[in-house]
This record gives sequence, structure tokens and C-alpha cells, in this order.
Amino acid sequence: MSHWFLFVRRFAIFCHRWMGVVFCLLFTWWFVSGIFMMYWDFPALRDADRLSHAQLLDASRIRVSPQQAYRALGLDFPPDQVHLATFDGRPAYWFGAIPDQVIVYADDGRVQDGYPPELNLRTAAAWTGHSDQTQPANRPKVEEIREPDQWTVAEPLRDLRPLFKYSWPDGQQVYVAQSSGQVMQYTTRASRLGAYLGPIPHWLVFTPLRKNGELWSRIVIWLSAIGTLMAISGLVVGVLVYSPSRRYRYQGKPAGIPYSGTKRLHVIFGLFFGIVAFTWAFSGMLSMEPFPALASGRPAQHTEDRISQSLRGQSIELGPFSERLPAMAMAAAPPNLKVKKLELVSFVGDPAYIGRAAIDREAGDQVGSWVVPVRGVPAAVFDHNRIVETIRKAVEPATLAEVRTVAEYESYYVDRKGELPLPVLFVGIAGKKNGDGGAGYYVDPRTARIVARRNPGGWFSRWLYHGLHSLDFPWLYNHRPAWDIVVLLLLAGGTMLSVTSAIIGWKLLQRKIAA
Repeated sequence: MSHWFLFVRRFAIFCHRWMGVVFCLLFTWWFVSGIFMMYWDFPALRDADRLSHAQLLDASRIRVSPQQAYRALGLDFPPDQVHLATFDGRPAYWFGAIPDQVIVYADDGRVQDGYPPELNLRTAAAWTGHSDQTQPANRPKVEEIREPDQWTVAEPLRDLRPLFKYSWPDGQQVYVAQSSGQVMQYTTRASRLGAYLGPIPHWLVFTPLRKNGELWSRIVIWLSAIGTLMAISGLVVGVLVYSPSRRYRYQGKPAGIPYSGTKRLHVIFGLFFGIVAFTWAFSGMLSMEPFPALASGRPAQHTEDRISQSLRGQSIELGPFSERLPAMAMAAAPPNLKVKKLELVSFVGDPAYIGRAAIDREAGDQVGSWVVPVRGVPAAVFDHNRIVETIRKAVEPATLAEVRTVAEYESYYVDRKGELPLPVLFVGIAGKKNGDGGAGYYVDPRTARIVARRNPGGWFSRWLYHGLHSLDFPWLYNHRPAWDIVVLLLLAGGTMLSVTSAIIGWKLLQRKIAA
């Protein structure tokens, strides 16, 4: 055996041993928390959550037209977003986007001026179902949140403070923004427990660290990079010490591994699961985008903006909606569509309503939205041909390379939880204009909005990050619990690899201290 080989092996063992002593517990909790992350996310509100907690719209109480309601604000420019929903038990128009959103009631045209504590309490209570405040169990603890706490430390919530936090004895917590009177965060005992076991330790989302975004990002990148090196050195050690000719002895018999006890188990787990530890540490680092140059494959943002503006416009002219008032639009929707939200939109310059309802699939609900043009025939979706033609004109002089309907999840459009809409239209762009060649957009025909995109050169993020880290391969997702079984087995193997490393490290430290 050459001196060079012995030197490399000893150096690899030395590096891996001491990196393992320092970072074995980190790897252990990464693997264990990964198991919980398969089924629990960090609490966050989605559109589906808002719809499920919203009250039904009462068409009979909508007496003010959209134009009349907006006129009450005294503004001389059209709004960019408008929808109708129930607020404080009354139908109301919501103009603009958070945090600058304003509310005008659709029954009497009154503008909501501020959000007093009693109104915010009613909003939070309605969300949780604790509407009867006379009962002690329905009375929440109220706190004003001006600094980030564990559940509002993410960037989207930082500009919305102060928030009022309402905590009920049953564990429900609701955060209401003072600026808009809307629920911005909601947690339960179960969701908080799942977060503490999963995403918080996995991504180091601890409030003192996470509120400093730049420092948090650097720490996650460096720890992931060190973890990657630790896994690589372990793989090198495993390959160098393993003897295919079984020249070692174990319990009196020929063996390929020169160790016994915990060390032997660690080498065995490393040979089987070391590559998993490496790919997960490396892909976890990629989630923080440590190599900005590799993001150059993204399509020009202005192209996506141009497509979005061509489909839905930048603002909404409210005058034409007087030709078909909201109550009439609701009457044109299917009887089984329990409308909770009525969006006022512009589709290629034509005014239209989109009625939205919460879908309860367990109850057999299938219809979640309906398009009601102001001048036209109501339908489940916007016209496919018109969507495609609008995109074609928006990307000129580039051309469309591919147009198809996506009826099930595929490699670049996949969602383990099934929340991305289906079916959607996929439109791929040809040519090299502005770096858009190879880009593609998934458009939801129910809303005429881009819901996902395929970037030129996007294989890097798709496969080296999402593919390696989440194993989100369609052929696994489409045959669950195949994905669950595979990922759980790999995580269990990685956990045992880390636990044996921790035991070895602890024994090593004991010997060093005793010496």
C-alpha cells in the first residue's frame, strides 16, 4: 500500500472524524426534522384558507355598484385590484392590495375608516368560530405585536406590523393587521407543534436569527456547505477502508470493513446512505441560491410581466361593470357554486367577474370558480384560444414553440399537496429574444393568470435542488405512498448514520477528556 494512499486515507479519516464530532447532532436533527417536514409546513395563510374561513356572499344585500363604491374614495385613477367579499357580516368591496387595501361596504357605500379593536376582535373571532364572547372559553388573550415573533418573522409579514394577536384557550391564534383589518396569520397547537418539529429546526427559523435575513442566509449556506464536505469526506473514507477482497477479520471471519461495534455500523450505513447525506446537504445549500450566476437561465422578467398585463391588464375600468352588476353575475353562476369571493377583472380588455368558492372535496364539491363576462356567456374558464393568441402577440417577435393542455402534474409542474391548479395551459417560447428561448408558462384558464413557469436552463434548480432535496419526481408522486415509503426509508437510514456518528463522537470526546 503506497504512502500516498495511506496519507489520503488518514487525512480523510481525520477530517471526517472531527467534522462529525462538531456537526453530528446538526445532521441528526436535519434528518429527523425532515421526516416531520414531509407532512407539516411552517404555518402560512393561502388563498384556499381565506376562502374556507370566509362567509358566503349575500347577493341580495349588494346595492352599490363597483363604480359608485370606488367613487366614494375620491380617487382619480382606476384600481389595480377589486373583489367583493363579506367583511364583518356585510358585503364589501376591497380595492387595491395589502397593505394599502381599502374597504367600501356594498350595502350602503360607506368607507371603512380604520379598524378599531372591537372590529378586529370580531374578525378574529369569526375566523376561529368563537363568535359568542359571553363565554369565558371564547375570550382571547390580546397582544400587540410590533416586533417579529416566531410566526410573523417571515418577510411578507414584516411590513404589516403592528399586528394584533388573539390567543384562545383551545390553542388557536389569529394575527390581524392593524393597517387592513385582515387576518394575516393563523396557527393552532397542532400546526405550531409540527413547525417546531419540522421546518423551524430544519431551516433554523429561530426568531433571533431569522429576523436578520442576511445573517440567517449565510449561516444556512455555510452549515450546508460544511455538511456537504463532511458527507464527501465520509464517502471517501468508506471507499478507501472498504476491502472488496475481504482482507479484514470480523468475529473470526473474512470481512470487508476493518471495524467492529458502532464504527462498523457507521461505515455500513455510510456506504448505503452516505450519498443521500451528501445530496441532501448540497441541495439544501442550493435552496439559498449561493451561486447567483447560475440563476442567469431565468427568462426576462419583463416578458412575464408583459404576458400578465396583456392577459389581465394593469388596472380595471369599473364603468362597464354597471352593465352587469355583481348580484346579476352571482345569479349567472351555477347553483352549486357557493360564492364567497367575487373578483372583478379585465381579460384582454374585456370586463368579467370570477366567482370563487371554497372546495370541499370530501363533500364531493368539484366547481371552485366560474367566469361571468360582463358582455358574454358565463363559462367555467376563459377562452383557451384567446389566451394563447394574446400570449403570442405579447412575446413577438419571438414565436410559440409549444402549446398544450396539462391535465396532470409533470416534471416541471408538480405539487405533492395537489394545490397547483389542473388542468392548465402550457405555452412554450421559441427563439433567443431577451434570453427567453426555452422558457415556458403555465396559465390557469380559470383566472387567466400565470401560475408557474419553466425557466431556460431551469434543470439546475429543478433537479439539483427540488429533485435531490424533495425527491419530487412525478412518477413517485403519482403513485403515493411510493414517495412516502422511499423518502421515509432514506431519512431513517440517514438518521441512523447520524446517530452512530454522534455515539462515535461522544466516545472520542470522552477519551480525549480522560487523557
